This record gives sequence, C-alpha cells and structure tokens, in this order.
Amino acid sequence: MEFLLRMWNSYQLYAKIIRKFKVVFFFFKLCSKGAALGKPFEASAEDIASVASFIETKLVTCYLRMRKPDLALNHAHRSIVLNPAYFRNHLRQATVFRCLERYSEAARSAMIADYMFWLCGGSEQCISKLIKLYWQAMIEEAITRAESFSVMYTPFATKIRADKIEKVREVFTKTHPAYVEYIYTDLQGLHILPQTVDWSSFPPQQYLLTLGFKNKEDGKFLEKLSSRKLPTFTEHKTPFSLLTKEDTVRHMETMGKRILPMLDFIRSTQLNGSFHGCSGVMEKLQYASLLSRLQRVKEQSQVINQAMAELATIPYLQDISQQEAELLQSLMADAMDTLEGKRNDKERVWNTIQKVGRIEDFLYQLEDSFLKTKKLRTARRQKTKLKRLQTMQQS
Repeated sequence: MEFLLRMWNSYQLYAKIIRKFKVVFFFFKLCSKGAALGKPFEASAEDIASVASFIETKLVTCYLRMRKPDLALNHAHRSIVLNPAYFRNHLRQATVFRCLERYSEAARSAMIADYMFWLCGGSEQCISKLIKLYWQAMIEEAITRAESFSVMYTPFATKIRADKIEKVREVFTKTHPAYVEYIYTDLQGLHILPQTVDWSSFPPQQYLLTLGFKNKEDGKFLEKLSSRKLPTFTEHKTPFSLLTKEDTVRHMETMGKRILPMLDFIRSTQLNGSFHGCSGVMEKLQYASLLSRLQRVKEQSQVINQAMAELATIPYLQDISQQEAELLQSLMADAMDTLEGKRNDKERVWNTIQKVGRIEDFLYQLEDSFLKTKKLRTARRQKTKLKRLQTMQQS
C-alpha cells in the first residue's frame, strides 16, 4: 500500500511537471508570434526578452523538481542573459550550482542576487536577509570543502601598505601552518562578506583576502594571472605553435581542476573589480576553447552560456569604459556565434585576445629566463670572489 502511494505521488508530480512543460511550450509559440504580449506587431525587444527569460526560469524550475540540475544549468544562464537585472534569476542560478555542489559559484550568484535586489529598489529587509544567509552558507561550504588551499579575510579601512600585507601574512602563517607553501594576497579587488554588507550604505566593510596553498604551483598560477593585463593561461613551451591533443588535455585539466576553482572562490566575495583582471570571463572562454578542441560539446555549451551570463551582468555591477563596453559586446557576439556554430575561429575577438596572451606569455618566459640567468651569474661571481679571497688568505 505504501509503495502504491509513493508511486501515485510520483505520478502526480511528473504529471504536474509535464503540464508545466506544455504550458511553457505553448507560451513560447505565442511569444514568437507576439500574441503573449498583446502587441503582435509592436512588441519591443525588452518585452520579448522578458517573456523569454520567464520561460527559461520555468524550465529551470521544472528540471530542478525533476532533480536534474545539469539540465537546468543552461536555462539558468540564459534567463540571466535575457534579463540580468532580475534578482530571482541569479538566485535560481545559485540553487542550480548548489545542487551541482559548485558552492563557490553558488555563493557568487547569491551575492549578485542580493545586490540586484537592492539595486532594483527592493525594500523588504527579510528577503535580503535570507539571501545573505544563503550566500554565507555557500561560502562556508566552499571553505569547508577546499582541500588545496586555506583562506583568511582581514578587515581594513585605510589604504593597504606593504608592511600591513607582511603582517597579514605573518598572522596567516601562524593560523594556517599547513598551507604556507605559497601565500597569495589578492590586491586586484576588495572583498565583502554577507555578515557585514549593507548595499544602501556604500562602500560596505572591506576585507583583504589571503590564500595559502599546500602546492606552490597553484599559488604561482594565481600570481601569473593577476599580474597580466589579459588573464589568459597558456604555459606554452612553444607559444606560437598549435597545441597537441596531449597538451590540450593537460591545459584543460589545469584550468578546470586548479585555476577556475580558485578564481571562482575568490569571486564569491568580490562583487566587482577590473573587467580585464577580475571578471573571470576570459578564463572561462579559454576553458571553452579547450573543450571545443576536444569536442566536448555539452560542457563547452554550459561554460559559454555561463560566460555570457557573466558578461550580461557586468554593466550592472560596475562602471565600464567605452572601450570595455565594445569589448564586452564583441565577446558576447563571439560567444553567441560559437553556440550557433557560426564564423571561423580566425575571425573571432577571443582568438585575437589569445594571440596577444601568447605573446605576453612568451615575453614573461623571456623575462623569467633572463632573471634566472642573471641570478646564476651573480652566484657564480660571488663564488669566484670567495675562492680568490680564500686563496689569498692561505698564501
């Protein structure tokens, strides 16, 4: 009897979901003809985008109720691309990320949801408080699950000085002795925490983020990315040659398992920053390029849709220059063309950025090689001088 009852409840749930799908599909047909808006010949692009975003949100809800968050992911991203100012779209994206156990990304989506709620005139403090609690829970979950690094947030109110950074690192070393192979302090953008943030009284309490690593290479990756104008990660031994399949797999694993998780965690408490340095979009587009070369179409689609959602949201989070706005539009167009299978890779803005990134990477390699050679020469000279002194003393 209990088994039959469970079966009946499952049947009712799926019947409800199927009805929702039918309604969404019918609504989509009406929207494509303009009838859903009551203005079949006068509907504006904003109105159509709003209705299409509504459809995407219903698909997200349906897939989540079916416990298939991987299928809901693209719809969550597309709902934001179509209507980035609506806070519930970001909150649904956070829910999908949580179900997929991608807690750092869920935290960032919740942070943006709370900011959008305030930006668009939301006044119900209870709603904002609940979103902040969700954001805080996701950050704590991300910190708990992190194995390769540990984190420390330091509040400050004045300008960051070099002696202050050294003091912070000393405290971190004492607090987290197991994560001192490489200590990285993020100076590219200031961080905020849900416990202290109040969007209406800008600027909120700011924090300095310090990360400590068990593996020195992870910290060096971050240092490299933060010091470059174009945050492309190449590590080419021969920067101007095409990647082999083995190199592509190696780069993809480095990006997917080591670099992107660190960047996602950093951005979970960083609302805005330099568009080039802190958006995280460039790295995702590079990761999508690697997935494309390996013909992993489904994953590439998810990454590109996520990058497009990030690009659509950036103008709401920070002031951008005309040049950055043009770059943003070009990247959006490239991402859309990639999803639709249009245009040759050689024509893309992203392809040009990668070429510049390779040149930059090559220059950094030359600089590193020069500094290492210089260090060796200095060491040899000092050793030679020491030998001469010892010879003279003995004679």
